[in-house]
Amino acid sequence: MKPTIWHNPRCSKSRQTLELLRSKGVEPVIREYLKDPPSKAEVEKLIDLVGGNPHDLLRDAEPEFKALGKKKTDLGKAEVAKAIAAHPILLQRPIVVAGSRAAIGRPPEAVLPLLK
Repeated sequence: MKPTIWHNPRCSKSRQTLELLRSKGVEPVIREYLKDPPSKAEVEKLIDLVGGNPHDLLRDAEPEFKALGKKKTDLGKAEVAKAIAAHPILLQRPIVVAGSRAAIGRPPEAVLPLLK
């Protein structure tokens, strides 16, 4: 199964991660999540695959987050997923999914363990 990159072509880290994958001979499925927004259930699955804290998937410097009037720590997994589903720009990027694992490409090299 091919890895999938949740990609924003305007983001330099996302572009760097895509190029890194390609340099390793991997041509991933590209999901431009701003054009094809995820459902709340898809975001919850991403949170589970990445593991750790659901807040890691949330971009809190975006105006859409500030408009929520909350701190990251005020939000549980379901609220994080709901916020990202409603405002996909809030999704940390890029995220690479390979099988039952996923990693945030910050730095891009953080996704390399998924290729093994």
